[in-house]
Amino acid sequence: NDVLVSSLAGALGRYLQSQGDQVSGLKIRATVPVSLRSEPAGHTTLGNRFGLVFLELPVGIRHPLERLYAVHATMQQLKSSPQALVVLGLLAALGSLPAAVEEPLIGLFSAKASLVASNLPGPSQRLCLGGIGVSQLLFWVPQSGSIGTGVSMLTYNGQVEFGVIADRQVVAEPAELVELIVTEFERLVFLVLLGAGSLEA
Repeated sequence: NDVLVSSLAGALGRYLQSQGDQVSGLKIRATVPVSLRSEPAGHTTLGNRFGLVFLELPVGIRHPLERLYAVHATMQQLKSSPQALVVLGLLAALGSLPAAVEEPLIGLFSAKASLVASNLPGPSQRLCLGGIGVSQLLFWVPQSGSIGTGVSMLTYNGQVEFGVIADRQVVAEPAELVELIVTEFERLVFLVLLGAGSLEA
């Protein structure tokens, strides 16, 4: 999870640089859904039970390993935080309010982040549908309020699939961002395989 999130942060930094933005020291806040299910193995109930955490992506750190360490430290702090449970309670409360009150509050809530990033572990083995193997699984995160970009990461059958949905005024070519995520992932893996040596950013 940390590796994928770090790759996303690196890709966002490179994309912003390509658009002429200065990214040194920049962090972008992402809303990340967190599953809060606690059913025992083999017992699943219908419905959603998830909270949200706000994760600061260090897009201004160019070196892949430095960025990974920064992401890991932030993720460790969030894991011990009650933030997801608190947000779940807030979302439940919002859902019981009249639409006239709910919509402005959701807009205020969504203004706290610039994108939604969701990482889901999919099946580890290839699925079949009607006797035909499923070669690829994808999903796109739902957009809410004023958040204009969503990034999905899904692990399936030993592969990672990335999906980007975006407002054209924010990311004109989502495929470019996907390519940058893949590139940053490969750079990080390459650096680790070299034994954490230096790599030009």
